[in-house]
Amino acid sequence: MHTVWKGAISFGLVHVPVKMFSATEDKDISMRMIHRVCGTPIAFVRKCDTCDAEVSFDEIVKGYEYEKGRFVLFEKEELESVSDERSKTITILDFVDLTEIDPIYFQKTYYLSPDQAGGNAYNLLLEAMRQSGKIGLAKVSIRSKSSLAAIRVIGDALAMETIFFPDEIRSITQVPGLPEAINVNEKELTMARMLIEQLSTPFEPAKYTDDYRSRLLDLIQTKIAGEEVRVAPDQQQRTNVLDLMAALQASLEAVRVAPDAPGTLDTGAAATAVAATPSAKPRKKKAKAEAELAEETAEPVGTVAEPEVEAAPKKTTKRKTKAEKTKESVV
Repeated sequence: MHTVWKGAISFGLVHVPVKMFSATEDKDISMRMIHRVCGTPIAFVRKCDTCDAEVSFDEIVKGYEYEKGRFVLFEKEELESVSDERSKTITILDFVDLTEIDPIYFQKTYYLSPDQAGGNAYNLLLEAMRQSGKIGLAKVSIRSKSSLAAIRVIGDALAMETIFFPDEIRSITQVPGLPEAINVNEKELTMARMLIEQLSTPFEPAKYTDDYRSRLLDLIQTKIAGEEVRVAPDQQQRTNVLDLMAALQASLEAVRVAPDAPGTLDTGAAATAVAATPSAKPRKKKAKAEAELAEETAEPVGTVAEPEVEAAPKKTTKRKTKAEKTKESVV
């Protein structure tokens, strides 16, 4: 598991160093938006409508719209100054019964493990909470967001569940269409209670599966087997690296003609002009310039496509697709 947070549990004078891990994972099947005409994935860009231009991350600040079209802006340092993120402490405020907390409050569950030399304190807190039957209500800040949390025992581990603050829970009085009074027929109520008793069973999580995801995985495999596949066309990447290479290539061409016209370059072809000086050894300077250019224009990984070469025959093996791997995890 990937560590998402490191800090400590604090209750009274006890300090328990812990590491945090996500206890759940999202297994939704993600889909890309594709241009139906050519099969190219759609890209979303950060664009300013006023300037009619793309905006880089270093030009973006956060703002709060207090009136329509009117914002107050905040720099990163200003937001960090009011955040509790630096405390890195899960501070237990009270111990309560789990049954006293309505499930509507719960958000996301994390596992906690002892960090560094905190094993003894971790085991002490775990066993004390197990025997008391209580859970700890705490405050914690994760990714600059302050939350309430419930610390409880799951198996032989401590777990933390973030919970909503009370003012984040909407009142049921805001729900439209609720009956003003509950009036039911006694015979119908008896029949309903009998039906509930007949359907009552111990909770077995393994018997519940995501049927939609299973059907979607089957549909994906059917399309792959039937070769109903759309291949996105190759696109030339527009990056600063390619622009720099083009400029260097133009500069090299200018350097090559420099000996015929000492002190000048072909500025129409070069992206950046470099003044050439007369030399008694033009060939030596030319070789040096080409060597430097070759070093500067070495293709970075993942930026410039390698030239196609004929691959050696390989043994044919059937590789599992992403959908097949996902389906196996579902099973």
